[in-house]
Amino acid sequence: MTPRPGSGGGSSYRRLLGFLWPYRWMFVASLALGVLAAGLEAFSLLLLIPFLRSLFSMGPLLPGGGRNAAERFIDNVAGGWLGAGEGLDALRAVCVVVLAALLLKNLCSFGGRALSIRTQEFLVRDARNAVHAHLQRLPLAFFEQGKVGQMIARVISDTGEAKPVVTDALALAARQLATLAAYALALFALSWRLALLAVVLVPLVMLGLRPLLRRLRDRFRRTWHDQGELVAALQESLAAVRLVKSRAAERFEERRFQRRSDAFSRKRIAAATTRHLASPLSEVLASIVALGLVWIGAGFVAGDGSLAPEQFVAFVTIALRAVSPVKGLAQYPAVAAQGLAAADRFLEILDQEPEPAGGSRRAAAPETGIRYEGVSFAYEPGRAVLRDVDFYIPRGSVVALVGPSGSGKSTLVDLLPRFADPQSGRVTMDGTDIREFPLDSLRRLIGFVGQEAFLFHDTVAANIAYGEDAAAFADVEAAARAAHAHEFIERLPGGYDTVLGDRGVRLSTGQRQRIGIARAVLRDPPILILDEATSAVDAGTESVIREAAADLLHDRTVIVVAHRLSTVREADRIFVLERGRLVDAGHHEELVSRDGPYRRLFGHQMGPAMAARP
Repeated sequence: MTPRPGSGGGSSYRRLLGFLWPYRWMFVASLALGVLAAGLEAFSLLLLIPFLRSLFSMGPLLPGGGRNAAERFIDNVAGGWLGAGEGLDALRAVCVVVLAALLLKNLCSFGGRALSIRTQEFLVRDARNAVHAHLQRLPLAFFEQGKVGQMIARVISDTGEAKPVVTDALALAARQLATLAAYALALFALSWRLALLAVVLVPLVMLGLRPLLRRLRDRFRRTWHDQGELVAALQESLAAVRLVKSRAAERFEERRFQRRSDAFSRKRIAAATTRHLASPLSEVLASIVALGLVWIGAGFVAGDGSLAPEQFVAFVTIALRAVSPVKGLAQYPAVAAQGLAAADRFLEILDQEPEPAGGSRRAAAPETGIRYEGVSFAYEPGRAVLRDVDFYIPRGSVVALVGPSGSGKSTLVDLLPRFADPQSGRVTMDGTDIREFPLDSLRRLIGFVGQEAFLFHDTVAANIAYGEDAAAFADVEAAARAAHAHEFIERLPGGYDTVLGDRGVRLSTGQRQRIGIARAVLRDPPILILDEATSAVDAGTESVIREAAADLLHDRTVIVVAHRLSTVREADRIFVLERGRLVDAGHHEELVSRDGPYRRLFGHQMGPAMAARP
């Protein structure tokens, strides 16, 4: 089995290659075309020898079939097309062969480049999809500790920045290496002594760049972090636009964004400047090597005559052309440092442990009830949110969880759909630990309505049917009627096809909540959680929502979290929490009759006489 790309362990480079694996043959084909293009380019440069001989009427194009390995290679490959003529006929033949070689070279280069582009874009798509898919499977605690903007930057920007390392830049480096190898073979064929000298001197170019590359990766990593901070600042300011305007904080947001933007730009400038310094430095070093070879080669021509003039010109031309691939190869570590810094960031997400998948027992609607058994939970060690909580919810009953803010009510209901797991104790359905159920099987039993129903920039129907691709319109309308939402939906300009805008901006808070209730009940879940579902609306709207919820309670197990007496007083049983502990339980009348935490919590909502009753 092929390991999941980006799975924990190993270098970032090797893990990026895991994303390249499905497209290896396309990538190999692009490399093969690049190598062929490099060979044709070197061959076209060798044709300078017969070209110069024909241009300056220096006799046969290839005397005696070739005086050295380079000329013999030309004769074997193109001797039949070049012929044995001289003068203009020979020049015409050489020009045709050169043109054919250049045409083939550019066709191969274009084909290789096209395949390389496809490879890199598919790789980025797969990396982006993998990071996004993994984010969906991470526990809520991960999102509560990080910034949304940073996550967006890692999914969108960092995956794109990493792609050259194992696609375009790698393919380019491979083509440059192939070009350099072809040039080296041509140079050895012309003069092995000069070529051997070049092999000794060229590594000096690479050594001269090593100090420059040492700090690049850290610089680029800090740059991508600042880019994430910039995206986070933008995301926050747009999400809080109402707050910004209500506080007349536009200038404050401008300055905050400008500070992040300035920090990002300065670090990007510093990193990019360091990276691009590699190009002129490598060119100067490579040119020194090439000119040194020219000077020494000129001595061979003038001295022992081991190089003919036209061969020397060809050697010099090829040596100077070799500067470009040497420079490109020298730049690859800088490009890799930039991409690997981005890869480190999105691979960190892939290294995060996903939510536990659960067991293999299929979850079914509880036949007897739900029990919390000695449950304790803490988000951080030493800071317990729940302490040894134990209670039972019979099937089909309505229970309410009440208590001061921070007493652990929402955390308690989060344990039921396993948004988190207790550090000790357990939650059971019909005596079975819910950790034995697969997560998706468990969560399909539960409808959830929170304090704010999140709505997408989509139609009313699509928002109600979210996550249910096969939902029929009749079911969507039935859910809306059950949630007392059908009437106001019909009054919208497009009815169920009305696009609600970002976060449902076209609806009131109460209307959004009723859409949320309709979404929750579309699956007809046997368990319904209402977590502060009416806390953000006025009393009139709360009454409508409460009526909508009341119609849905029949034959469901319902857990209500609320601060309002009107929401909880009709519950079959009320559980009172303080500082993470269950301190009281009973019916409303029973709890009111005691001078306990319930009465202290709701006394101000019961009227003076009731609050003062001993």
